[in-house]
Amino acid sequence: MIEQLHQATFIVLFLVAFIAAVIVVERLIFTIVNLRAAIQAVKQLSTSGAALAAPEGDNLILETVRQLSADRQTRSSSDWQNRADSAYLHVRDELSKRLWILDTTVTAAPLLGLLGTILGIVDTFMALAQSGMSDPQAVSSGIGTALYATALGISVALIGLVFFNFLTDTIERISEHLKRIILLMS
Repeated sequence: MIEQLHQATFIVLFLVAFIAAVIVVERLIFTIVNLRAAIQAVKQLSTSGAALAAPEGDNLILETVRQLSADRQTRSSSDWQNRADSAYLHVRDELSKRLWILDTTVTAAPLLGLLGTILGIVDTFMALAQSGMSDPQAVSSGIGTALYATALGISVALIGLVFFNFLTDTIERISEHLKRIILLMS
């Protein structure tokens, strides 16, 4: 029973690592594309004043800029500012989507690894209790195998933490560019 639980923690850890990897790849692509678009829009607005040609491309930032540009022509100043604030909040929400899963992975992976290690050590001691202490090398081997779970959990957490921090920083940079875009358009 304990052996199956120990194996199950490895399966869960690999599943958590896979989910984190999928989220990291998707969010990396999404944020990098939008960061480039935000930088492009700021450059274009800085050089052309408040006039902004219809930006090429299809992503969150460019769609927001197109919408704000169209709204700028038809809305009053206060209505446009409210719309710009709403657009800013919407973009922040979209950029942060699914990052909570990566944050949870960073927190849960070491705990899952520790659980796997505990279950592996319990399994090793239960096997010792049944067969007696005839081979100390087997005990060391069992404990060593149990420690792989901790190593895997910490590895998943460290890699996830690096990407979580990178994505959070990139989202902040995009937000700052979006603030500049809104200021340049107003």
